Amino acid sequence: MATIHDVTKESWILSTFPEWGTYLNEEIEQEEVQAGTVSMWWLGCTGIWLKSHEGTNILCDLWCGTGKRSHGNGKMKKGHQMMRMSGCENMQPNLRTQPFVIDPFAIKDVDALVVTHIHSDHLDINTAAAVHQNCPNARFIGPKEVVNTWLKWGIPKEKTTIVKPGDRVSIKDVDIVALEAFDRTALITCEDPEVTLKGKIPQNMDEIAVNYLFETSGGNIYHAGDSHYSNLFAKHGNEHKIDVCLGAYGENPRGITDKVTSVDMLRMAESLNANVVIPVHYDIWANFMADPKEITEIWNFKKDRLNYQFKPFIWQVGGKFTYPNDKDKLEFNFYRGFDDVFTVDNDTPFPSFL
Repeated sequence: MATIHDVTKESWILSTFPEWGTYLNEEIEQEEVQAGTVSMWWLGCTGIWLKSHEGTNILCDLWCGTGKRSHGNGKMKKGHQMMRMSGCENMQPNLRTQPFVIDPFAIKDVDALVVTHIHSDHLDINTAAAVHQNCPNARFIGPKEVVNTWLKWGIPKEKTTIVKPGDRVSIKDVDIVALEAFDRTALITCEDPEVTLKGKIPQNMDEIAVNYLFETSGGNIYHAGDSHYSNLFAKHGNEHKIDVCLGAYGENPRGITDKVTSVDMLRMAESLNANVVIPVHYDIWANFMADPKEITEIWNFKKDRLNYQFKPFIWQVGGKFTYPNDKDKLEFNFYRGFDDVFTVDNDTPFPSFL
């Protein structure tokens, strides 16, 4: 038995984090995806693990970092995109609000790490290191500046693939289609705080962000990264069959537009001709949290009048979604267990205890 004299900060961290240990790693590894379906797990923020019937594993946007850990001097880092967007100076209170549901260093059998854009809560050095170490044949797929960051971190160039809108990459049985992104926050992201963006030609979006369509034998999954609402979603919906779409939902603070709000989540699904819309990202930042049931309420209010052909699905981090099996469900709940109660004699002093 351990005593208090055996416990250190380091032993506490190693015994506690990630909070789910390898529970979800094991679940994903053991999952046998049925023919005609595709399964996904939500890993927090916009991170998903996609697994096809044929056994292909795609990891997208897994982020294993933290937000604020100290009040510091109470000021925003000079040149931060939120400062550029709004002219604010006080610190953004973006505390991480979700546990780590997967152990990145227990990841196995990933065929590709796919990243939507340059922001650090999507492009993560811990994930890159774990995938590189554990999955020697994995491809690293992203827009130009994402790949440039991987190269700076030490990912071998031969393992990387740069994509731009219109490109198609095949990873075993899954086709990954890169599409235009609509992330205006990414456009005002610049690492050099001394650079002034006002009055200058903006960056080339195609080099810093893309959306993805994952085409599988069980259905097609559209990942919008951190895109804001765009009328061009309708173009994507015209050109591609989209079964499920994921969008970066959240409640924007005063003077900030960074997340897609409830009405535009519905507009996105309608424009994409999707069958299911799933909000993500609202879970992770303390200052952008939102209630996704607002989406369901507005969908209920409008669905008959506007003849919506899609349904919203309210997920939980660490949960699984299988298409098309779950396409008519409106909410996820974890397995509650205890199916085998009273299959053997219980052990209480008297029946009245129950």
